[in-house]
Amino acid sequence: MNFSAFLHLMVMLVQLWPCSPSMQNSSTENTIQSFTAVRRVKRGWLWEPLFATEEQISLDPVYIGQLKSDLDKQNGNLKYILTGEGAGSIFDIDEYNGKIYVTKKLDREKKPFYTLRAQAINRSTQLPVEPESEFIIKVRDVNDNAPQFLDGPYVATVPEMSPEGTSVTQVTATDDDDPSYGNSARLLYSLIQGQPYFSVEPKTGVIRMASQMDRETKDQYLVIIQAKDMVGQPGAFSATATVTINLSDINDNPPKFQQRLYYMSVSEEAPVGTTVGKVFAEDSDIGDNAAMDYFIEGDSSGVFGIITNNETQEGIILLKKRVDYESKRRYSIQAKVVNRYIDEHFLKEGPFEDTTIVKINVKDADEPPVFTSENYVMEIVEGAMTGALVGVVTARDPDDDDSPVRYSIVHSTHLKRLFSISEHNGTIITTEPLDREIASWHNITVTATETRNPEKISEANVYVQVLDVNDNAPEFPKNYETFVCENAVSGQLIQSISAVDQDDSEEGHHFYFSLAQEATNSSHFTVKDNQDNTAGIFTGKSGFKRQEQFFFYLPILIQDNGTPPLTSTNTLTVTVCDCDTEVNTFYCRYGAFMYSLGLSTEALVAVLACILIFLVFFLAIVTIRQQQKKKPPVSEKMEEFRENIVSYDDEGGGEEDTEAFDISALRTRMVMRTHKPRKKVVSEIQSLYRQSLQVGPDSAIFRQFISEKLEEANTDPSVPPYDSLQTYAFEGTGSLAGSLSSLGSNTSDMDQSYDYLTDWGPHFKQLAGMYTSHRSVGD
Repeated sequence: MNFSAFLHLMVMLVQLWPCSPSMQNSSTENTIQSFTAVRRVKRGWLWEPLFATEEQISLDPVYIGQLKSDLDKQNGNLKYILTGEGAGSIFDIDEYNGKIYVTKKLDREKKPFYTLRAQAINRSTQLPVEPESEFIIKVRDVNDNAPQFLDGPYVATVPEMSPEGTSVTQVTATDDDDPSYGNSARLLYSLIQGQPYFSVEPKTGVIRMASQMDRETKDQYLVIIQAKDMVGQPGAFSATATVTINLSDINDNPPKFQQRLYYMSVSEEAPVGTTVGKVFAEDSDIGDNAAMDYFIEGDSSGVFGIITNNETQEGIILLKKRVDYESKRRYSIQAKVVNRYIDEHFLKEGPFEDTTIVKINVKDADEPPVFTSENYVMEIVEGAMTGALVGVVTARDPDDDDSPVRYSIVHSTHLKRLFSISEHNGTIITTEPLDREIASWHNITVTATETRNPEKISEANVYVQVLDVNDNAPEFPKNYETFVCENAVSGQLIQSISAVDQDDSEEGHHFYFSLAQEATNSSHFTVKDNQDNTAGIFTGKSGFKRQEQFFFYLPILIQDNGTPPLTSTNTLTVTVCDCDTEVNTFYCRYGAFMYSLGLSTEALVAVLACILIFLVFFLAIVTIRQQQKKKPPVSEKMEEFRENIVSYDDEGGGEEDTEAFDISALRTRMVMRTHKPRKKVVSEIQSLYRQSLQVGPDSAIFRQFISEKLEEANTDPSVPPYDSLQTYAFEGTGSLAGSLSSLGSNTSDMDQSYDYLTDWGPHFKQLAGMYTSHRSVGD
C-alpha cells in the first residue's frame, strides 16, 4: 500500500470515529477529555487521534494528536506549521514531528470547537510539500454545570377540593451542559417538601394534587422541588425551587346563623321603616361564595320585612306596618338565609340555607289620639245659615288610660274662618253662609289633643263640599255689540245671543229667551229662541233712520231650568249704522261715540284741526330753543369800553397840608400826557380780538391785546391819575342785539353827541352834565 492509500484509510477512520452520536458535542469547563482532528481537503496527511483527561492538564502542555505527512522521512527535513483559532496561544505544534499540544484549559460552554490550518514545508527550500489543510478540533462536554430554576419563585393557585391528579403548575430547570452528549444535562425532578398533598412528575416537573384539600382548613402551601442532572446519579449537581400554592375558594359551605333564637323589641310609636334589629349568619367561604340573602317566613301579617346589607352580610329587620301595643304585644317570625350563588356540584351535600327564630315584643308608649278616619268628606248646601251643622269627627286615646280628647281647627292666618268645631265632641258648624260659586270645596285640618298630655296631638283632614242651589239667574256671557243697517229688511238676523249660569245643574243647563213685557209692543225687533241655549235677534220692520233714533235698547228675558227657575233681564244695545248691506263696525263705533258726545262730524274735524295747529306751533318753539342751546357762547366781536366814575371823600389838611394831592393837576391841560388817538388802535384791537377768540387767555396774542388796552388807559387824560380797574366785557357773536361796545365804532368818544341825554328827564340830568362837559373838554 502506498502512502496515499494509507493516508486516505486513516482519514476515513478518523472521520467516522468522532462523528458517532455518543462523542460529538460534550463540554467541560477548564477540562479537556479528548479531541479529534478532522482533515477536509487533501489526502497527503496522516491524522492520529489521542485522548486526554482533566488530570493530564496541569502545568505542562497536553498532547492531543499528531499531524504527519506521508512524505515525512523522519529526518527532520520537514517543518510543520499550525495556524488558525488558538494557534500559538491555546494549541502548539511540534514543527519536527507534527504533534499538537493544548497549553490552556478549555470551556465548551464558551467555545465548543476551533478551526485550524496545517502546513508542511521543506526546511531547505522553504517550499510546501503538502498543500495547506483545514481541520476542526471539537471540545467534548463534561458535567460541570448545575441545573438552574430561572423562573422562580413560583406561585400557583388551584381550587380547593380539587380531585387527586389535578395539575397545579409546572416548574422547569435548565442546565448549560450539552444535552446531546451523555447525561450531563438530563434532569430529574423530585418533591422535597409538600407531601402528602402534592406530587411532581420526575421528567416534566408538573406538580399535581395528591389529595383533596379544604381552603377553610388551610389556604396556602409551600412546596419545594429539586432538580438533579445526570439522571440523579451519584455526584450529580442539583438545584431547588420554592412553589407557593394557594387554594382558591369555592362555595362548599352553607351559611349558618350565630344564634338559633333572637329577641328584639319595637315601640308602638315607631314609624314605618324603623330598624327593629339585625340577624347575622356566618359563611366560611369568601367573596361571592359568601354572599347571602335574608327572607322572612311565618309572618302572615306582613308587619316586618328584612333586607340584606351587602357590605356586612347582615339581615336588617324593618317595620313595614305600624304596631299597636293594645292590639298585639308580641310577634314571632322566622328568618331564613340562603346563599346567593350556589355551586351545583355541592348540592348533594345539603341545602345551602339556614333558619332562625326572631321574637319581637311591642313596647307600650303614650300615643296621640287616633281619629276614626284619616280623611273625612262632608257636605253642606250653599247659603245655609250661620251655625249650620257640617259634620262630626271622632278621635280617642288608644292607650289603656283612655285620656279625654280636645278638638280644634288649624286656621290659616290669611284665610277667612268659615268653620268652627266643638272642642268636646268634634262637631263642625259654619260661621257664615257659604257660596258655592266662590268656593265649592273647603279643606279643613282638625287636631285632637290629649287633655292629660298636650304634647300628644294628631291631625285629620276634613273635606267639605258645598252643594249647589239655584241662586244665580242666567245672564249674557259678554257685552254684545249689535249693529243694524238703515236699509235692513224685516226678518233679518242681526245678532245671535247665548247665556251662562254660575249654578250647577244635574240635568244640564237649559235657557229660555224672550223679549221683556215692555218691549213686546214694539215692532222694531223680535227674539227667536233656538231651543239650544241660544237665540236670534231679528228685525221686525224694514228701514231705520239714524236721524230719528241712533240706539235701540232691547230688554231680553233669560230663564233657567232650576228649581225654582230664575229669570234675569239683560239689555241688548242695537246701533243703527249708515250702510247698505254690510256693517262697517269701525265707522259705526265712531258714529256712536260722536253721538254720545253730542258733536257733529264737522265740529270734531274743527277741534282736531285746532289741536294739530297747536302741536305744530309747540314743536317749532321747542326746536328753536334746542338749536340755540346747542350753539357755543361766542364773545362779542368788539370790546365794550366803560369808563369808571370814581368818587372819594378825602378831606384836605388845610393850607399847611403840602402832601395832599394836587387837584390842579386834573385841571391843568399843560401837564396832560400826550393822548394817543383811539382811531389808530381800534382796527388793531379788533384784529387781535378776533384772534383771541381762537386762542386761550394764556396765549401771546391775548397778552398783547391786554397790553394795548393798558397803554390806551395810561395815555387817556380823561381818567383819574391813579390806579383804577378797567373792565372789558365781551358778548357772544350770536346775540341778536349786536355789540354795545364803542370799540366797534369808526368814531371816537370825541365825535359822539350826548345831547339826547338832556331829553331823558331830570333823572338823567347829572349824567347828561358829565358827558356834555366831557365833550366840551375834548373839543
